[in-house]
Amino acid sequence: MRTPFLIGATVLTLLGAGCAGGSDEAAPAGQTASAGVGQTDSPGDDERGVSRAGWKTDFSRHTAPLSEFQGGGPGKDGIPALDDPSFTSVDAAGAWLEAREPVLELELGGEARAYPLQILIWHEIVNDEITGTPLAVTFCPLCNTAIVFDRRLRGRLLDFGTTGNLRYSDLVMYDRQTESWWQQFGGEAVVGELAGAKLDKVPARIAAWEDFASAHPDGQVLDRPKAADGSFERPYGQNPYAGYDDVGSPPFFGAAGSGDRRLLPKERVVFVDRGGEAVAIPFSVLTRRKTLEVRVGGERLEVVWKPGVRSALDAGQVAGGREVGSAEVRTAEGGKLVAFDTPFWFAVAAFEPDVRIVR
Repeated sequence: MRTPFLIGATVLTLLGAGCAGGSDEAAPAGQTASAGVGQTDSPGDDERGVSRAGWKTDFSRHTAPLSEFQGGGPGKDGIPALDDPSFTSVDAAGAWLEAREPVLELELGGEARAYPLQILIWHEIVNDEITGTPLAVTFCPLCNTAIVFDRRLRGRLLDFGTTGNLRYSDLVMYDRQTESWWQQFGGEAVVGELAGAKLDKVPARIAAWEDFASAHPDGQVLDRPKAADGSFERPYGQNPYAGYDDVGSPPFFGAAGSGDRRLLPKERVVFVDRGGEAVAIPFSVLTRRKTLEVRVGGERLEVVWKPGVRSALDAGQVAGGREVGSAEVRTAEGGKLVAFDTPFWFAVAAFEPDVRIVR
């Protein structure tokens, strides 16, 4: 077992990096959000350091108790989303990406794009558009959740930023049109005018850089943002969460699911939610089986193991992480890629405590 993630001097880096929040004690394991829209909270709603100052959000509407949100070091937009992303070629990106380094691979309308986790770990949200489809490409390092959403909702186009807050250790986004708060895990608005609304997920998967480059030589790669003076905005390539993904260690910040002992807190799982049913396949099972078939929401799906991908959250350098592999989920009939994620178990236990675990 590897050395657990230590606070030490690293916490100062975290406050300016990915998801950050308070270190309050987690809610009891298995606790779920049961508040209805418009629920009245207790006077201590802001006891976890979440400030309402500077927000246009309608806090009278929420589907989760406001006391479940934790304030972080960076405030609103303190973790800067990328709103005008630039892309480079596969050949050019090969000069700074390592072979087994993880990227988020997305194919849409005949175009393929790679979003290196060494960039997403510092920005968490990319507001992008591919072949006319507006997308929010998101990554929360604390939960290892990499999810792509369609930014259209009921005829309205949204774009997203970071609130600087967490709920169950997961990134809380906000849309700039209504300043409603959105839970990254699941893509549901949990506070504000749009509370209860849900974004559609777009299929994507984590892949090794060399696999993306080989499969998509003409693909596009998210480029490292530069400041006005030509320097890079962040120390891209560095991992401010070195050692965080030790499988037996609890999340750095509180989460209701961290006490669920069905799996170790940071066991990676393939999480699929379709037709009102959710399943989790532990990586420890998938690495042995390589391929397995599951039925979710009445649909047969094939889950396939993909070796050769390094962890972005292990070593001090993203490219130096240990191999953890990845996965993909497709329909058993037709082989169509479906939306899924590969989060840490504690996040699934927090947001989907009734999930079925495939052993």
